[in-house]
Parts: sequence; C-alpha cells; structure tokens
Amino acid sequence: MKVLCSHQVYRVGCLILGFFSAISAPPEHHPITEEVELKTASGSLYGTLSMPQEAQPCPVVLIIAGSGPTDRNGNSDLLPGKNNALKMIADSLAQAGFASLRYDKRGVRASRAAASQEEHLRFEHYVEDAVAWIHQLKKDKRLTKIVVLGHSEGSLIGMLAARKTRTDAFISVAGAAQPADSLILEQLSTQPDFVREEANKIIKELKKGHTVQAVGSGFYALFRPSVQPYLMSWFQYHPAREIARLKQPVLIVQGTTDLQVQVKEAKRLVTVNPKAELVLIEGMNHILKGSSTDTQENIASYSTPDLPLAQGFMPAIIRFLQHYL
Repeated sequence: MKVLCSHQVYRVGCLILGFFSAISAPPEHHPITEEVELKTASGSLYGTLSMPQEAQPCPVVLIIAGSGPTDRNGNSDLLPGKNNALKMIADSLAQAGFASLRYDKRGVRASRAAASQEEHLRFEHYVEDAVAWIHQLKKDKRLTKIVVLGHSEGSLIGMLAARKTRTDAFISVAGAAQPADSLILEQLSTQPDFVREEANKIIKELKKGHTVQAVGSGFYALFRPSVQPYLMSWFQYHPAREIARLKQPVLIVQGTTDLQVQVKEAKRLVTVNPKAELVLIEGMNHILKGSSTDTQENIASYSTPDLPLAQGFMPAIIRFLQHYL
C-alpha cells in the first residue's frame, strides 16, 4: 500500500495486499439474513438485511446498485449469467462485524410492481427510495451508525441520499464524476463517427427537455422513447458537484481495469472533496472482479458468479469503516 499526495490516495496491489489479507482473515461466518420490505406510494420494495453473527447492535451499510435493471445481488436482466458482486460485499461486511442492506431497485425482481411503467420512472425516485431505506434503518434498534455505499450510478444516488439524511459516512465505488450525458458520449468515443454524431444529436435534444420519437434500431436500447424521461431527469445531476457538498467521511474506490468508468473519474471526485480518501484497486473492473483490460476477459467476469471480488477491495472498505465508525 502506497500513500500518495495530500488527498490520502492509496494504490492497492492485488498480490501483496491479497497475501496479507489471506493470512490474517478471520474464520468464515455466514451472515444472518432476513427479507425486509419498504412500502412506497407506488408499491413495495424488497431487500436483504444481512447481520453479523457477533453481538449487536452494529453499524449498517446501505448498498445501492448501479444502472439498469440491477437486482440486490448486482445482477442485471440485460446480461447473461450472474456476478453476485453486491452479495459478496454484504457477506464480507458481515464477516467483519457490519450489517448491510441491499435491495432490488423499483421495477426489478421482487420490487417489480413498484415501477410498472418505464415512462413514469425518474432518477429522483431512486434517490427517494434510498432516503426511505435509510429512515427505516434508523428505526431498527439493532443498528447504530449508517453508511451509504453506491456502485456506478448508485454512487450518485448515494451521494444525494447521504446528504439528505446526514449519514455517518459515504462510499463511492466505480462512480463517475461527470454528468451521465457526458459519460455516455465518452463511452461511445471508440464507435464510428455516425454513431457518436447521432447519439450527440439525441442527447442535445434530451438536455433541452425535448423527447425524440424517431430513434434508430441501433440506439433503441439506450434511447428508446419510454426511457427518455428518465434520462432527462438523470442528466441534470453533476456527481462532482454533489460529492463536494458532503460533510461526512468519504471513501472513493476505483478499479484500474474498469472499462466503463475510468480512473480519472475517481481522481476528479477526490479533487473536489479534498477530505475524501481515494483507493485505486489494481486489476479491478467495473463489477469489482479481478480482470485485465482485455475486453473478452473483462466482460466474461460479468457472468461468472464464483469469481471472487478483486483482492484488496473489501480490505480497503473495511479499514475505512473501522476507522470512522
């Protein structure tokens, strides 16, 4: 582990930290889990509360999933197979003595009924859901301090919810610093000119508040008319501005082989919040697994549920929690 500059930036080497983590790891204890329900005006949301077997009460981490139809375990309907990354986070937290709550987003799996029509969904609904979960956790006498951990799009959702509810700490994992519209265009930067030009044209209209009905088949998955109201609500938020407003302890974690969110995004986040701590995990991709930057190998990990979390990832999170809680 190497300390860099005044922003408390750490670069974690997989082999070295993984070795020390292995020899000092406590015996494995499976968490005590229970299904929990959150009632909302549009329907109930469901999640899993994981409790450590050790004495209670204990701190709890609210885990917020990334974009798209992603469930409580980190698995998406848009991808074959499973990665179970968020479930692995919950299990590791329980072994370290921390509770966690992870949940199916509205419209997904057990929470499907809470968002029956896509065209009615807005980014703010996800923030409201996170805020409501936090309020419910505060009522549970088995739990003490509350930390929000947001992955990918869940990072921005978590920033907003953490500020609104004044949680005890916030963890951003693979979160962007730039607004979603800019990030989408950056992710399309390697595509042919006509693809980038068409996407830019659609995004410009959405940012003006205008929907686009004529969407080509190649762009339909991303810009279909029914999802455009959601995109417009999402585009107005700037993660770098939001994280700068947080007063509680902040940890920013980013993998070096993430093909969706680059390291520069994490560095930008820590720049605007100088008190934040940045940890770069060598060889960790977007779904928090070990991988090279080879596209086929990287994407294959998205559907490999038995592949463990990248070495160094959970030790960095647990160290942060133990220090501030």
